[in-house]
Amino acid sequence: MNTNLKNQIEYPKKGIISKEILKDEKIDITLFCMAKGTEMSEHTSTKEGIIHVLEGNGVFNLEGENIIMKEGVLINMKENAVHSLKAIENTSFLLTLIR
Repeated sequence: MNTNLKNQIEYPKKGIISKEILKDEKIDITLFCMAKGTEMSEHTSTKEGIIHVLEGNGVFNLEGENIIMKEGVLINMKENAVHSLKAIENTSFLLTLIR
């Protein structure tokens, strides 16, 4: 597989666009593009995950700790970890879920 992620980034006027990049029996990679001001309320994931911020500015709250989402930041999220996020500016990131 060969994908230029920067070419895949597109921001909606409001809300979130998600694009499946790769999915198989072991891994699921999704590109998320969040419009400025968009929030995802508190939730959990049943799988371990890694968030790789591609661009933008936001806040990722992981089990009560705020992590600034800037280009290049990696966030490791354990299975069933409570998290939420807010895009202060247009923000894009890859979410990799590991089975």
